[in-house]
Amino acid sequence: MELAWRRRAGRGPGVVFLGGFNSDMTGTKAEALSALCAAQGRAFLRFDYSGHGASGGRFIDGTIGRWAADAACVIDALTAGPVVLVGSSMGGWIALLLAARLRPARVAGLVGIAAAPDFTRRIGEGLAPEARAAIARDGVWHRPSAYGDPYPITRALLEEGERQILLDAPIPLAIPVRLLHGQGDPDVPWQLSLTIAERIAGPDVSVTLVKDGDHRLSRPQDLALLGSTLGALLGEDGDEALAVGGVSPG
Repeated sequence: MELAWRRRAGRGPGVVFLGGFNSDMTGTKAEALSALCAAQGRAFLRFDYSGHGASGGRFIDGTIGRWAADAACVIDALTAGPVVLVGSSMGGWIALLLAARLRPARVAGLVGIAAAPDFTRRIGEGLAPEARAAIARDGVWHRPSAYGDPYPITRALLEEGERQILLDAPIPLAIPVRLLHGQGDPDVPWQLSLTIAERIAGPDVSVTLVKDGDHRLSRPQDLALLGSTLGALLGEDGDEALAVGGVSPG
């Protein structure tokens, strides 16, 4: 099974974009980040998880652990040195998993856009009786989406997601973390970013709330905020510090 990816060569720390659930690497935020990194001469990588976009595999077979492993694989194969992760929605969950568990030595900083760790648990807890019955009977329920066709929620996704839960305990990160969230987000409550900030052990964490922002945060003003946030994190004065990265001992 092959994963599709696009890479720009440049200086480090490189930026890796992690897309959301049922999204792909050609979205507005990924394109904007690619252009920003190109203008700065900075390395940039984006890719599609298995079953997403141009990658092989079936979406219905995916789980959080499998998609996190996809991300670790492309980082190992296609990047060198420290990286800064930019994760959107589910990609924010995967970014936190990479930084805290899978590749802590490689991650120098993290930007979350409506980051959604543990969302499978929230979906499971919010299922209507008919949805629970469908999953019990068929192993899958097709959830309506405001962004396109209904998408499958499988028993495997929900059960495996429990093994990737982060918010039940402190998240042992000592890297800079920046969280952006729209207060008009209908999919992931903005209060979740405050919870993430509280759980992260390190001190260098900030949350920026966009009062009229939606889930995607892909309007021109939202992209400008993303660019300035990432730019500040990657500023010339911060490059040396970011090259170290690290996980807190607690």
